[in-house]
Amino acid sequence: MMSMTWSQVCARRLDRHGLAAPLPGGPAEVVSAVAGTHSQVLSAAELSIALRLPDATRETVQAALWRDRTLVKTFGPRGTVHLLPAAELPAWIAALSSVPSSTPAMPEPIRMTRDQTEQVLAAVEDAVRDTTLTIDELSDAVVAATGSWAGDPVMEAFGGKWPRWRQALPLAGNRGLVCFGPNRGRMTTYTAPPASGGEPPADPVAWLLRRYLHAFGPSTPARFANWLNAPDAWAREVFRSADLSPVAVAGETAWVSADDTAVPEEPPRGLRLLPYFDTYAYAVGNDRVRLNPGLAATRAKGNFQVLLADGVVGGRWHQKRSGKRVALTVEPFIRLTAARRRELETQADRIGTILGATPVLTIGEVTVGGHA
Repeated sequence: MMSMTWSQVCARRLDRHGLAAPLPGGPAEVVSAVAGTHSQVLSAAELSIALRLPDATRETVQAALWRDRTLVKTFGPRGTVHLLPAAELPAWIAALSSVPSSTPAMPEPIRMTRDQTEQVLAAVEDAVRDTTLTIDELSDAVVAATGSWAGDPVMEAFGGKWPRWRQALPLAGNRGLVCFGPNRGRMTTYTAPPASGGEPPADPVAWLLRRYLHAFGPSTPARFANWLNAPDAWAREVFRSADLSPVAVAGETAWVSADDTAVPEEPPRGLRLLPYFDTYAYAVGNDRVRLNPGLAATRAKGNFQVLLADGVVGGRWHQKRSGKRVALTVEPFIRLTAARRRELETQADRIGTILGATPVLTIGEVTVGGHA
């Protein structure tokens, strides 16, 4: 069995994630390399992607998403909002449609029957086929097509209750029936995904595992299951049936694809300011304990923007926009030498360029809590 130190694992992941050096290509290639970009906060996703390209800005990512449509904002792993490459959408749809959920079923008064779910899915697909709708407009269309039962306000939500049919919306996204459109003012919209013309792979789950291990390997079935919100037993079987190589990492056995065992020669180096839900640092599908050593285990617990130092969390940060300036407060958990202070200033300048604002860097305590 081959072995890797944790330092080698970090170096490998930094390289794969475009954090050791920028990645080639454009936004779609970045999102492909990291197996999807979490986009619950779209501005954070824009920053996350642009940081991995040599000269990109937020506008570069926005153009890929809304003008060129090489990216799609849709429901990805765990049914959460992600940006995915449009060219890979058939593979993602086939893979995510094959993943069993580990989420308990809705309580009896709320849940829909299989037939009702299929009715809702068909109604959603038909409603957005040639148009873009707000959630209220989509809800009206679904209820009109299926019946009043679909509109019963039974699902707990922020500030009220959602109609019954909303529980099927992530499934509609995973099946490729709907995706997000550009905001209409402050209102989220939904539309039909772009036609890619591609065919899904013969074994879409094996394809998805390979994409995951490219970005996060060496990893384990339990972390793969966590990344997908899938049952552990299912993930173990997926690993057993794949062509993988075991790797010993700090007393733990993890796996990589058998033909993807390379490790960079250089150790992990450098500082990076990563936004909310960044693919590298986000806990889902990741080794949170090793990724958050020392003070980071408590001070960065939750959804914080983090200062990455040599591949692990070494601080947290906050940004506040005011006109043409963006105030960046960085709370390091490590000692900042003069060289590291200069590197941090370079990273702050890069953030400012991406956001189109003049950065004002302050080293001090971050008093703002994590993102919900």
